[in-house]
Amino acid sequence: MKGIHDVVLLGDPILRERAREVEVFDETLSALVRSMFRTMVAEEGAGLAAPQIGFSIRVIVADDGRSSGEGGGRIALVNPRIVDSSEEESRESEGCLSVPGVSDVVPRPAQVVVEGFDPEGAPIRVEVGGLMSRILQHEVDHLDGILFFDRISPLKRRMLLRKYRKLREEEEG
Repeated sequence: MKGIHDVVLLGDPILRERAREVEVFDETLSALVRSMFRTMVAEEGAGLAAPQIGFSIRVIVADDGRSSGEGGGRIALVNPRIVDSSEEESRESEGCLSVPGVSDVVPRPAQVVVEGFDPEGAPIRVEVGGLMSRILQHEVDHLDGILFFDRISPLKRRMLLRKYRKLREEEEG
């Protein structure tokens, strides 16, 4: 688990499964988290969930590009849960490493409170807004088998999936 992993693409059943809770916090988990960060950076992503690299466990990593400060930076969460969210909504464009080449505007709560554990098993609670809020919501969705386009209208979803299939055919053909 030391290297960079291939990202699982749309169509792989693991992306639609609810990931298992992590029960053991050990060096294997820490190594997975390190390789997830490396993979996320190599793929130029802002977040990554373990199912996206073939591991059906509840682990996410995120980096909103801020070096430090309240509600920003780089974070790894194990067994994350969104425990509160604002009524205020944010509508921003989202893409996904598992659905490359397409994006759409997705409505989400503007702020969330997320609880979970760090890779060593210490409890974490973060209150975030802005980009980090969106990243964490997107990645927690992955752990529940939800993809970003599940949160847009059926018509827009069909158009997006049609575009994605066309891009894949062009790449393969």
